[in-house]
Amino acid sequence: MVGIMPARAQSTACDSVECSTTSLPAFPDDTHRFTLKEILIPTALVGASALFVGNGWGAKQREKVQDVLRPENKHKIKLDEYLQYSPMVAVYGLNLMNVKGKHTFKERTIILAMSYATMGILVNTMKYTIKERRPDGGSRNSFPSGHTATAFMGAEFLYKEYKDVSPWIGYAGYAIAATTGYLRIYNNRHYFNDVIAGACIGILSTKLAYWLYPKIFKKSRCNQRTAIIGLPYYSTKEVGVNVCMVF
Repeated sequence: MVGIMPARAQSTACDSVECSTTSLPAFPDDTHRFTLKEILIPTALVGASALFVGNGWGAKQREKVQDVLRPENKHKIKLDEYLQYSPMVAVYGLNLMNVKGKHTFKERTIILAMSYATMGILVNTMKYTIKERRPDGGSRNSFPSGHTATAFMGAEFLYKEYKDVSPWIGYAGYAIAATTGYLRIYNNRHYFNDVIAGACIGILSTKLAYWLYPKIFKKSRCNQRTAIIGLPYYSTKEVGVNVCMVF
């Protein structure tokens, strides 16, 4: 709902729009909205990645890609065990450095918990339903990659909170997440389709949490009115501004 109202003040000391006026604070927050395309594309990629599970043609192509991305006789790099958490930790680190994100500590922590819970449910349900063997011959919980899902969940979280400060902060988070995904392949713990599915699930989980948050927490700051200053106006007897209230 949008309402427009004039705010007038009597003035005889000045007669131009150069007069000093007090601006009302504005808190635009578009993190709780998404387009249909933002959901359909990662969902379709998860479905496409599932086609490479099993013993058919897709599995053979998966093995070929694995041979290219995972060189033989290489020592494992366990950095992925820690990198997966880096993007989400960066959100709190930046805030400690007084770089303010979109939400307060409490709000973002609730959103992160919702994202993590959604991601965990989706990943573990698929892991223990599909029971795909890992490329190193270990346990049967390869699809999708949980480490990659965690990393991309955090990267999307970082991007949502700081995209208005600088989108490059979010891009750095995605780069770290992509590195985590590659290391899972390099360490022979996952196939490329496991990583793609994990990345999409991580992103979807965060988007869903941001979308749900204001719907669950009706009294949150995200549901408060936003005041936006419009164009100033003046006459010989009064000066003022048009204020647009969106609520």
